Formats: sequence, C-alpha cells, structure tokens
Amino acid sequence: GIGKSTLLLQICAYLGKTLRILYVSGEESEKQIKMRADRLQVASNELYILSETDLSEILSAVDEVQPDILIADSIQTLYNPENTSAPGSISQVKDSTMALMQLAKSSGVTVFVVGHVNKEGVIAGPKVLEHIVDTVLQFEGDRQYLFRILRAIKNRFGSTSEIGIYEMVDKGLREVVNPSEMLLSENRDENMSGIAIGVTIEGVRPFLIETQALVSTAAYGTPQRSVTGYDQRRLNMLLAVLEKRAKFRLGQKDVFLNIAGGIKVVDPALDLAVVAAIMSSNFDIALPQGITLVGEVGLSGEIRTVTRIEQRVEEAAKLGFETIYIPKSNFKGGGKRRTKINIVEVGKVEELFRHIFA
Repeated sequence: GIGKSTLLLQICAYLGKTLRILYVSGEESEKQIKMRADRLQVASNELYILSETDLSEILSAVDEVQPDILIADSIQTLYNPENTSAPGSISQVKDSTMALMQLAKSSGVTVFVVGHVNKEGVIAGPKVLEHIVDTVLQFEGDRQYLFRILRAIKNRFGSTSEIGIYEMVDKGLREVVNPSEMLLSENRDENMSGIAIGVTIEGVRPFLIETQALVSTAAYGTPQRSVTGYDQRRLNMLLAVLEKRAKFRLGQKDVFLNIAGGIKVVDPALDLAVVAAIMSSNFDIALPQGITLVGEVGLSGEIRTVTRIEQRVEEAAKLGFETIYIPKSNFKGGGKRRTKINIVEVGKVEELFRHIFA
C-alpha cells in the first residue's frame, strides 16, 4: 500500500518510450493494472501486461514477447510448479529469484523484482535474495503521510548515498524538489512552544525538518514516552542526559515526540533540535524565531561534531534562517566560510539553554 506498483508503472511510462517492457503481476488482474495506468496517464505501445503467478508461464511469455525489461510484482506471489512448497515460502521465493537471475544473465533482460519487507524493515524471505540481485532499492514511508523515500541499500553499479523524495498525489508520485519547505510547518511564526527546527541529511541531501515535543505532568502516575519518526531508545538517553547533566526534572512527566511529515530520522545530528524542543515545551516558552540547531548530544552533555556541517549551514541560510547553533568543535580544523547566517558555536547542553532561554 505504500506505492511500489505505482512507482513501477510511472517508470514504465518513461522507459516505454524506447524499450519493450513486460509487466507481470501476481497480485492484480490486467483490468486493475489498466485502471491504474489510465489514472497515472501511462500509455505505451511497448508495455505488455500479464497477470500470472506460474513461473513457467512467465518464462514462456518472455520468450514470446522478447522484452528489454521484465517486472515481477511481486516475488512472493510467484511459484515454480516443480517445487511442491506453497507460494511465498522460502524455497519458492529462492527458486523464482534464481530463475529470473538466470534469465537476466543469459538473455540480457533487465529484471525488476518487487518484494515485501517485514515489520523490522528487512526483506521478507531468505537473506540470499539480497546477495543474488545487483541492486536493492528500498521504498519507505508511512501510508498515512504523503511523503515517500526511495533509497539504495545495495548498488553494484554506483553510489548508495543518493535518495529520492516523493509526494503521493492523485496522479501518482511527484518528486519533491525542495523537501525542506514542505517539511516545515506553515504556522511556525506563531511562537508555539515545543517546536524546534533541525537540519538532517538523507543520503547526500540536507534538509530542514520540524521536531515537535509535548511535555506534561504524568496524569496516571507512570510517565509515558511516545515517539513518532525517531528512535525511542535515543529519546530515553537524551532525557537521562537532561536529568543528570542539566538538572532538569523530567522523570515524572509525559514526553511525546513527533518528527513532522512522517519522515523517520536516524541522523544523530538531530539530537540538539530534539533537546531544544523538549525544554521549550517543558518551560512553555517558544524558541526564538529564525533559529535552527545541529549537533549530536553525548552522555556527558557535550555537543559532539557532525558530518557535512557546511552543507547543513548552507541549507539553513538558503531557506532564510538567521541563526544556526552548531557544535563548538566542528570548525576547529578550519573550513568555516563566510555566510549570511549567524553561526553560534556551543559545547554543552547547558550552554545552549543559556543562549536560548536566558
């Protein structure tokens, strides 16, 4: 339900201009695929559709159509009739993938294989799948939100540091050229407490993201810790640092944290924005307008250096922010450029609070 089939059909619309494509679906009928293609305005005389799960029938269709590209959606629905296991079992998935790999190597057909992931975000089925294929692309996001991220987990032909950010609209997926502007709240000028802007990097792209926190007295005795889009264990660590190093009493308070836009962030450089948002909500004091924060928080309360600081600073300046708080030691080795944004270097969490909440 995240949009894998939609993405593939839109790819077919582009590749179908010059290449012959055979799209095999084991989950939908030809009529369903045609309805989606009409909605997405996908039209090509070189796009062939087949609704089939029998691997031998699919290979026969490949011999007949002679496509340049074969799409199998999805590998968990295909089965080899010579294998007595049920479709979707480990042996069936492995056999189907091996057969498609042999087809690609022997005939030069480019094969796209669609697979599902489990709750942990790992490809469902045998681990050998990742070793068989040349490239693994992960399409992630929350179906409740508009944004989707396409990232390379494995790539034998190039870099894995590039990502694509897309927005789901009525006519399919649309590229988000400037994710920073879309991920920031439109009403952030209203001086609301509990909101801080951080600069994160996905792949090689820096973008600003809104961190929202709500701190309130625990109503039922046992404090709650609820997180959306951020690591729960890292939040617990940051709360412990605030208790121990900065002497803030949060042990008997509920803490709710949300990363706006449905994006999941694992970049430790967002720590400083999370801490600032939590303390802003705790004091019920809004952060000053036009500031953004970058920095990893260590266990002793120190603010540690982060990677690609120049790109983060440039992104904040480009979007009109006036001040950026960064780790004190980030420019120690030089490389600090002249920029129109005010750069404030801080070394400890307490030092940040004196700057912001003085």
